[in-house]
Amino acid sequence: MAFASAPKNSPKQLREAARARAKRAALNALRRARRAAERSQVPLSDWEGEFLGSVETRVETYGRAFGDPDKGPPGASLSILQSRKLKEIAGKASGKKKPVSRFGRTS
Repeated sequence: MAFASAPKNSPKQLREAARARAKRAALNALRRARRAAERSQVPLSDWEGEFLGSVETRVETYGRAFGDPDKGPPGASLSILQSRKLKEIAGKASGKKKPVSRFGRTS
């Protein structure tokens, strides 16, 4: 009994699948942070609410929220700083304090 091998995907199909995965992950993280803030009734600042909305819109429209390839890894939907701010908003919603950096500065 011989098993048929799985069909080979082209590199282009693999890239498109990775982009779609990154887009779904970013949108889910944005929605999760917004829901967590609403559930815990933590008031988000105007800037944080606008940030979540604008980043979500850009990810839905373009598949990523930044244009400069130096600001994040290839194939990622959020830049490094956008990811960091999203984690801070999610941490604020869950009631966690900001971590103190190694040298006593807040990040």
